[in-house]
Amino acid sequence: MRIPFFYALSAVLFLSGSSCLALAADATAAAPAPAADTAPVTAPAKDPVFTQEQLDQMLAPIALYPDPLLAQVLMATTYPGEVGEAVTWSKANPDAKGDDAVKQVANQPWDPSVQALVAFPQVLATLGQDPVWVQRLGDAFLAQPDDLMNGVQRLRHQAQAAGNLQSNQYQNVTIQNVAAPAPATTTSAPAP
Repeated sequence: MRIPFFYALSAVLFLSGSSCLALAADATAAAPAPAADTAPVTAPAKDPVFTQEQLDQMLAPIALYPDPLLAQVLMATTYPGEVGEAVTWSKANPDAKGDDAVKQVANQPWDPSVQALVAFPQVLATLGQDPVWVQRLGDAFLAQPDDLMNGVQRLRHQAQAAGNLQSNQYQNVTIQNVAAPAPATTTSAPAP
């Protein structure tokens, strides 16, 4: 199963604090107005696969990872078999860490997100403890990416409120308040 590029990009943008992508509007072309007898087509509501409580339980072990690492973990969990192979490789190569480990697995047919995780043997050890959890986390990431990301933020806020998410000698916690995107406005050039 391959992760769609859209979901991977969404995860990276969401975790990096971007609130939206700006699209350039062509100011000279006006969009045609919909016909009066047509109604907008809406997609049927999609029932969530996992509840908020289930998502929180799945995310609890990884929610406080730094954003770039969390994004790699979430993308890698969409390849649970490859994660299992990487866990086995990591156990067989306990001295391989960081960039050296990533170079050693460059010839493996794994997704790049899985290859990147060999740089973090402790993370792979966590993922290796429960393959069913890895599978479910990947399924949740594919099925409910927005709910999953909201769960990460919710758990981080809870940890901060409890005093468990603070800067120290090992980590620097940065909080970014993301403003809601401004409504889009369209201008058109006056007719000549």
